[in-house]
Amino acid sequence: MPAPPIKHLDVKNLDGYDQGVRQVQRFDEVDQLVQAWARERGDLDLTPVEVFSRITRVAKLLDQARKRAFSAHDLEGWEFDVLAALRRSGTPYLLSPGRLTKETLVTSGTMTNRIDRLATRGFVRRQPDPDDRRGVLVALTDSGRKRVDDAFEELLEQERALLGLLSAEDRRSLAGLLRSLMEPSAE
Repeated sequence: MPAPPIKHLDVKNLDGYDQGVRQVQRFDEVDQLVQAWARERGDLDLTPVEVFSRITRVAKLLDQARKRAFSAHDLEGWEFDVLAALRRSGTPYLLSPGRLTKETLVTSGTMTNRIDRLATRGFVRRQPDPDDRRGVLVALTDSGRKRVDDAFEELLEQERALLGLLSAEDRRSLAGLLRSLMEPSAE
């Protein structure tokens, strides 16, 4: 059963004009926050607040969308992350516990616990590493693959809804801007 659709930020539409062309502007809670700071500290450049306060709010919406998508498929976020790492690895969907640790940014002890719990649910199984007699590999089961595929489709539906107000061009532009923002700064 699909999860309920996400809710967009609560915004109020205002009619605005730019160079004689009628446009719709959105006035949101960040605008109110920035106006208050501008009133109190008009000497400061508040652009970072405009950007990062919105990123923080979008991240909260994304967290809610992820929870809805995963709970609709009886998964926790961490379960999805491990299963998705295995699924993305491609056939035969095998990774070492060390590689899973790097892919999901957790400690080795945490990963051991997660593999145990996923194995109990029948989503993964451990098998000997043919290249290392002491090593093991974690394999995605058919049940795990189906579960992660279904949850991923649900997640994409939720994320598309979050982006619903943006045109395809705006989505590409936003993705590019965020990519640039994430690039390490040159020193």
